[in-house]
Amino acid sequence: MNRPLAYLITWTTRGTRLHGDERGSWKSIAGTGRSEFIREDAAFLARQQELARHDPLVLDHAARVVVDDAIRRVAEIRGWKMIASNIRTNHVHAVVAASAHTPEEILRQFKAWSTRALRESGWIEGDRPVWTRHGSTRYLWDQESIASAGAYVRDGQDGHRWDQNPNPSRGA
Repeated sequence: MNRPLAYLITWTTRGTRLHGDERGSWKSIAGTGRSEFIREDAAFLARQQELARHDPLVLDHAARVVVDDAIRRVAEIRGWKMIASNIRTNHVHAVVAASAHTPEEILRQFKAWSTRALRESGWIEGDRPVWTRHGSTRYLWDQESIASAGAYVRDGQDGHRWDQNPNPSRGA
């Protein structure tokens, strides 16, 4: 079986990217295995905000360090090669090589370990949801795509590195 060399995995914090906002979003179509793009829609966004049980979860520098440590720890324990990671205020990117695991399993493990670490650190209390459901899993088939994904994760986030600038002046 032909397997990708690595994966670019991205997931977001809960409440920071709702359906209907100006960036657009993807929504699963129940029972089809397909998704549809949801364009900007102020009324739909307002309804999503009404339904939210918590304020959007934004990671500060301390939380970002906790998440980075957690995903690096699980990668080391599982024998996955962490190529690059960037923990932002409202999402996480990781480029990881793990030939014996699906990207969905890696994503699940990263989210579980980082959630547990945030709770143990006292940054999240109770059972408040931390992450959105699922995330993005892109297959990287060759060294060029791995290098490109790694560069994007390390340097392509509007010029900010979370570990070098804990208080970015623009966006997340």
